[in-house]
Amino acid sequence: MANTVIIGAQWGDEGKGKIVDMLSAQSRVIVRFQGGNNAGHTIKVQGEETILHLIPSGILHENKICLIGNGVVLDPHVFLEEVDHLAARGIDVSPARLGISKKTHLIMPYHKSLDQAREAKRAGHKIGTTGRGIGPCYEDKAARVGLRAGDLTDPDLVRAKVAHALQEKNVLLRELYKFEPLDENTVSEELLALAPRLVPYLTEVEERMQEVQAEGGDILFEGAQGIHLDIDHGTYPFVTSSNTVAGNASAGCGIAPSALNRIVGIVKAYTTRVGSGPFPTELLDDTGSYLRTQGHEFGATTGRPRRCGWLDAVVLRESVRLNGLTDIALTKLDVLQNLPVLKICVAYEYKGKRLSYLPQEECSLGNVTPIYEEMPGFEEDITQCASYEELPATVRAYIARIEELTGVKVSLVSVGADRRQTIVR
Repeated sequence: MANTVIIGAQWGDEGKGKIVDMLSAQSRVIVRFQGGNNAGHTIKVQGEETILHLIPSGILHENKICLIGNGVVLDPHVFLEEVDHLAARGIDVSPARLGISKKTHLIMPYHKSLDQAREAKRAGHKIGTTGRGIGPCYEDKAARVGLRAGDLTDPDLVRAKVAHALQEKNVLLRELYKFEPLDENTVSEELLALAPRLVPYLTEVEERMQEVQAEGGDILFEGAQGIHLDIDHGTYPFVTSSNTVAGNASAGCGIAPSALNRIVGIVKAYTTRVGSGPFPTELLDDTGSYLRTQGHEFGATTGRPRRCGWLDAVVLRESVRLNGLTDIALTKLDVLQNLPVLKICVAYEYKGKRLSYLPQEECSLGNVTPIYEEMPGFEEDITQCASYEELPATVRAYIARIEELTGVKVSLVSVGADRRQTIVR
């Protein structure tokens, strides 16, 4: 299969968990390379649903090695909750097959307090953060004052870093945001109390990947969120706090870019977005409500209803350009059943001009008018289709048009939530 990077080609929630779970069967190692527990990957196997926020989706497959790279920010409590939940179901989550890079930064209580305080202060100008401390943790990483997983082996270093961080954080919380300050001893000791459970998972991620490559094994790189939430290339400032592009798989886990052979973009058959930010094809009518209901479009992490709209080929072309997609995995195609007409945004009107690409000025995407192309819908139930040829002609035409508009082959077609409801072309 070769080393494969999985990315979300829209604004996240494209169904990456299912595709990662499926491709994990062909890989030796699955590595998460960015983001935190602000993203949830949902996997449904034989009717049983699993939602993972930090642990790579490949953990549901036996004998796979799952690693959390240095590009991730890790909430120790959430990680251990996932470990305990999976272990209770009889899934092996021992350090023999699950590891955390020593360079992975840790989300601390003061990161969550700051995240929530800032969002509350924005009032009518909210970014739409989940309040889980992701952004403030990445800030400390960039400021070179963050706590890393490897620090857990040195209690004195942990206490010193927490004390240094709270000198500044408590002033902000108390004076600017009117939030309760945090006690440095309480924060330090609560984290150190978790250290005996976390330290066994610390590992040399780069070394383990190198060993697998030397043995001829394949690696699957799992990203979180979507490309258009990328801190540099997304709809800034309504973005996440890390680079979600495929190229970050290299920096986010410590492997050479030349090792990334295949880039699979996960594309939902329509478009959704959670939180604030521009969304050109958003539907605020009955069709939007239909997509939300039929697609169960509620955040796996927050439970927030997702905003729904038509497929946006302009957004997809930008994803192709930024990531060098080799193929597309098309998900939730079955949700479009019973819509009489399917629309695809093929271009924008912006300042009197027709654009086939995204304007790059801040907030400019909120001022474009989508130009649509219409295609016939379908009424047939496609959830039991096992081959591409079994799909109705209208569905195949829709897929073919996506390929024409993006220049990328659709190699996987998901026709239902279960692992088995996937057509491989």
